[in-house]
Amino acid sequence: MGTNSILCIHRNPVQLRLLKENGYELVTARNGHDGLRLFMSRPVDAIVLEYHLGLLDGSVIAARIKQVRPTVPIVMLTDHLEVPDGALNSVDAFVTKSAGVHFLMATVHFLLSVRPARSRKKSLVGQTTVHLRHPGRKRGGAAALPANAARAAMHEMDVPLSPGVWRSILNGKIQF
Repeated sequence: MGTNSILCIHRNPVQLRLLKENGYELVTARNGHDGLRLFMSRPVDAIVLEYHLGLLDGSVIAARIKQVRPTVPIVMLTDHLEVPDGALNSVDAFVTKSAGVHFLMATVHFLLSVRPARSRKKSLVGQTTVHLRHPGRKRGGAAALPANAARAAMHEMDVPLSPGVWRSILNGKIQF
């Protein structure tokens, strides 16, 4: 398994050194224009993007990145919980600086490791049910789950980690 490459678009990328200390390869840019140029010139596995960047805010950069490569995970890093409406439309996760670098680290780890594994598991589950269906039985027969039960099961799989695990990460008790 290779090292994950993360594009950090941040006014002070030195603040994100914990990512490098934990084995991630960092590619850094101090503004949105440089970040977009780096994104277009080299492959990256994820992006950590500061919201307040100056002329182009993080939401504009995130939207442009998702137009080019919609599957790349983007973590928006902000000073406050409050951001304008629509600012988070193109991001996969949102972390405040006050939450700490360990929380950012856990979020990046989740987006690069746990989330893709769950996506693969979901696709396998969808394929398996088709192959295991009994011949002659209708798709919507008695063995089928009610629609809202299936949705609830999928929603449960989307929950990243329990609140207790997130608290442990925030407190620095769990590190990656």
